[in-house]
Order: sequence, then C-alpha cells, then structure tokens
Amino acid sequence: MTDPAPDTVAADPVTLDAVDRRLVVETQAGLPLVPRPYAALAARLGIAEEEVIARFGRMLRAGIVRRIAAVPNHYRLGYAANGMSVWEVPETVIDEAGRLLAALPFVTHCYRRPAHPPDWPYTLFAMVHARDRAEVEARIGAMAGLLDGRSRSHAVLYSTRILKKTGLRLSA
Repeated sequence: MTDPAPDTVAADPVTLDAVDRRLVVETQAGLPLVPRPYAALAARLGIAEEEVIARFGRMLRAGIVRRIAAVPNHYRLGYAANGMSVWEVPETVIDEAGRLLAALPFVTHCYRRPAHPPDWPYTLFAMVHARDRAEVEARIGAMAGLLDGRSRSHAVLYSTRILKKTGLRLSA
C-alpha cells in the first residue's frame, strides 16, 4: 500500500536551501524529457549531476519529496475506463489484503482509508485502469476472488472526468 511507514520520514526537520528550492521549482511540471534528466537539471542549476541525485535522495528520505515517478495520462494511452475499487476489509486482514491487491499488475495504487459507517464501510481502495468497463469489471472480479472472503463487500467508482494531477507548487 502507498501510505508511508512512520519510520520513512526523518525525525529532524530538513531546511531547503536556495539550490533545493530551485530544484523543486525546476521539476514541478515534471523532469526534463531527455535521456539524462538529472544531468539536464544539473546544467540548469550549475551543479553536478551527482549533487542533483544526492539532493533528491535527501529530500525523499526527509519526506519533503514523496516520490519521483511517471504520471501517465491513462486516457491518451487508451485506458478509457478507470475504476476505483473500494473494499470493506476488517482491520485484522487489511494489510494482507492490501499487499495482495497492490501486487496485481493492473492496480496502479492501493491504500487504506477510514470507514464512515453505516453509509461508507470501505477501508481499502485500489485503482484499476482498463480499456473499457467490461475489462474493469473482470479485473474487479479477479480481485474479489483473490481476496477470498477477506472483504465483506465492495463497489466500483468510475471516473467521470480527468482531474489535473499536481502537488504542492513553490514560487520561484
């Protein structure tokens, strides 16, 4: 599951210096689309490529940067059906259930959330992208079989529009 473990964030706060801030600002819209993006960033900032990598590593360890990853546009890739599967999973088996679902190649992210009974009993969320709703439904069926009684109920929430995916933005 994607919720960070408490021990992944440094105990001591880390202060961003001017170079760190410039690095964050330079990458807010994404990494440069070149064979060596860290080298390109280093050239823009006037520092060594190794320093860019070290600074990102420090910010990742401190929890300032959560991850460095591709954010694909699923629609442009041909995945027009996007379903968030929600599962009512008891606390006693939620970690096991989360690991099972997160390991599936068609689950892009999987995480826990608190239930709000009686209207919202769901505690485990897993996003599924597919070419059409029939394929999403088939994948959800496979997930239900994999959970084999670990879930009391489930539902699928389909995307109705594309939301802009962005994180915190710093001004230059």
